[in-house]
Amino acid sequence: MKITKFIHSCLLVETSDRVALFDPGVMSAAALSVDQINRLDDIFITHIHADHVDTQLIAKLVDKFPDVRITSTPEVISKLKKAGIVASDKPPEGVSFFDSPHEDVKPLAEPPQQIGVNYLDALSHPGDSHSFNGTKAIMALPVTAPWGTSIRAINLALELKPQHVLPIHDWHWRDEAREQTYNTFERILSEQNITFHKLQTGIPVDIDV
Repeated sequence: MKITKFIHSCLLVETSDRVALFDPGVMSAAALSVDQINRLDDIFITHIHADHVDTQLIAKLVDKFPDVRITSTPEVISKLKKAGIVASDKPPEGVSFFDSPHEDVKPLAEPPQQIGVNYLDALSHPGDSHSFNGTKAIMALPVTAPWGTSIRAINLALELKPQHVLPIHDWHWRDEAREQTYNTFERILSEQNITFHKLQTGIPVDIDV
């Protein structure tokens, strides 16, 4: 499984017979070149916040890949429908949802609808949540947020014990802070035989599961 991060929570996940894109939001739009994607079967959007769904970017993807399946929440489906984009709240083959509620963001806003996505029985993407209780071998882990802490993030990884951890939701950090925290996560998780992948934008990693 080849996984490429495009800033924040956006992951391109490629296997020999399927390609999926998770949470292509506004923070990822400049880094994600639609022209460089050669195949796209699925787009998964965990919730409606702009850092996870950029309607203009999705429209470009649909224009290039008109048969792409888009899976999300009813809130996102309604938003996309206004832009003429069709989506579904039913998981496609090889995908299941798991309970992953968006963390409380009051008084800034009401928490949106959210789905956690288990993909091909290999990867779990929780959206904006530290309140889920299971994971596949590869866990996408929000490492910092207005609604959560890095301490809770690393403790969650230690509790759930995936084989691999992919850091997401880290646009808020400057590069020096990201590197320092990645190094700390890598050291602590390696002591528990968990591989922490220090993802860099646009540079793929290959993971065998």
